[in-house]
Amino acid sequence: MTPAQIKQKRTESLLMELIPEAISTLKDIRIHEVDVIDIKCSRGRSDAKVFLDPHSYTEKEKNTFLKMLRATRSLIEAHCMQDQGWYRCPNLSFEFDEHFKKVSRIEDLFKQISKDPIEDPKKDEDES
Repeated sequence: MTPAQIKQKRTESLLMELIPEAISTLKDIRIHEVDVIDIKCSRGRSDAKVFLDPHSYTEKEKNTFLKMLRATRSLIEAHCMQDQGWYRCPNLSFEFDEHFKKVSRIEDLFKQISKDPIEDPKKDEDES
């Protein structure tokens, strides 16, 4: 790993600790139930995507959470800067991680395929 990559990973790790802590200090109790899954910083660490656990939230609930997080973004960034003594914090953007849904769909497809074996056309030719 290059020194830049190490710094990037270290920043991601610090943000992974700081952002849930900052969210828990917010006044709106509804937002406390949002779980941070992962954080990906840009190369220069000027931007960071915060991936949230979608649980079984409806689209309306997801949009509400995203609006609340966007509105409190500056408070979360200020908490991170104050805690670490940074001059500036990466610009945070929040989104729900849909990767787990995709993985579960693929697993379901594999299970379905294993239950319904596809007939081999060569077997039919051999039997004739």
